[in-house]
Amino acid sequence: MASEVMKVKLVAGVTNSENDLLTAASGKTLTILNISICETAGADETFDLYIRDDAGANDYEIYSDQALAANATFEHTTRIVLEATDVLSAKTASSANVDVVISYLEQTL
Repeated sequence: MASEVMKVKLVAGVTNSENDLLTAASGKTLTILNISICETAGADETFDLYIRDDAGANDYEIYSDQALAANATFEHTTRIVLEATDVLSAKTASSANVDVVISYLEQTL
């Protein structure tokens, strides 16, 4: 039986290492509705937001070197779809402290 559930994912402390934000489990499709990215350390920053297709080595950039001002929030409001085993990832250009809030719809077929 198919189901749809609204969910939220909270990720604190994104830095300049690859940070996996959200993974679509096998048998699920995730439709991301909104992503809020907030710089909390008081320093201008840039970030990359990308999908690792099928959890592999191929990165597909959504944002590359996107500016994020000190203590500011960046909003992404366009839908993004993750299919089974896709991973939404992010990293900053330097050692930073960035929090991410993701609202999404989880669909099970």
